[in-house]
Amino acid sequence: MNKVIKIGTRESQLAVWQANRVKELLAKSGFDAELVFIKSEGDIDLQTPLYEIGVQGIFTRSLDIALLNNRIDIAVHSMKDVPTQLPKGIVQCAVLERASYKDLFVYKGDVSFLETRNSDGLIATSSIRRKAQWLNRYPNHKIENLRGNVNTRLRKVEESDWNGAIFAAAGLERINLRPGTSIELDWMLPAPAQGAIVVVCRNEDVFSYEACQNFNHEETALCTKVEKDFLRTLLGGCSTPISALAEVSGETLVFKGNIFTVDGGKRVDIEKSVTISEAPTFGEIAALEILAIGGQEIADSIHHER
Repeated sequence: MNKVIKIGTRESQLAVWQANRVKELLAKSGFDAELVFIKSEGDIDLQTPLYEIGVQGIFTRSLDIALLNNRIDIAVHSMKDVPTQLPKGIVQCAVLERASYKDLFVYKGDVSFLETRNSDGLIATSSIRRKAQWLNRYPNHKIENLRGNVNTRLRKVEESDWNGAIFAAAGLERINLRPGTSIELDWMLPAPAQGAIVVVCRNEDVFSYEACQNFNHEETALCTKVEKDFLRTLLGGCSTPISALAEVSGETLVFKGNIFTVDGGKRVDIEKSVTISEAPTFGEIAALEILAIGGQEIADSIHHER
């Protein structure tokens, strides 16, 4: 009889969905697993904006500690929440096939105000990346903080006087909570690795590593690596408005990335295509290029403000 793999997860509906998806994939390969629920700091402090907390891995640290303490065998994370460098002793063992990488605007009432750059609006998000991109497009809008799990945030939108709030499409769609009053923000570039789920284990746990390798999606793993390398090289985290998207088209990887000032007033973009053979190291190359064409000035201004 196989060892029962203990899957660590946060308690939110979305986190549990993700953990159960991994459990299903393990079962398809003949491995037994059970869920172990761990509270994260990000779930406990629902008032402070994420960018003010200033700690990378706020949604992953508690799970990583449980993993290193042998309370669990694997941890399941939304990959965009994972720091660009994993803690010592922990290794990535699988990336699931990516769902939608897009951001959604969940609105209330009329959305005609989005057609005019100089319109007024009251928008909610806790993401500094979304805030910067939104203000770049709509400089007269006001941004309010929005924290909590997906269910809590949707409820807050209903109870507020906001025009709407920004959500990750994948999160709402995975648990069938995407409202009819939502539109995809095709112009908004996502957070690195948005829409992807990653599984990690201890370095020495060969059993769990090999079990998860059965469902590792190589294309998603490659694209998210490029995006995360771009973020890491720019020294970015949750408190830096950096976006990246890598997609495979045939034998080519198409990459788009940008960096904004926090107020959205300035931006630098990069868009490049490389062969698949060049792709594994391209995230760092793209970051160095964007720094050379004006990104360094923006990065310096952000670090100076801290």
